Amino acid sequence: MSQFDNVAVAKQANVYFDGKCVSHSITLADGSKKSVGVILPSTLTFNTGAPEIMETVAGACRVKLAGENEWKAYGAGQSFNVPGNSSFDIEVSGEPYHYVCHFA
Repeated sequence: MSQFDNVAVAKQANVYFDGKCVSHSITLADGSKKSVGVILPSTLTFNTGAPEIMETVAGACRVKLAGENEWKAYGAGQSFNVPGNSSFDIEVSGEPYHYVCHFA
């Protein structure tokens, strides 16, 4: 799907890591919540509350989930799952990484 229809968008952006990650929260008609954002080239650590599915829209990244030793690469059209109450490291180099975060 290339767009979300019938959504409410929070006007205030979520700005993390001195602007290296910027997203907007959206709520779909069924009440589910997502965030749509961009990560600029950097290496960042995110903590999760609820489980997340990170969908890559454009760009590429490398990810290391908490407790894992190896980095895994993801590109456009791919996604990765992050358990709740966990964390992940993400590395973006080159072009910005565009994503949709689906909250469980």
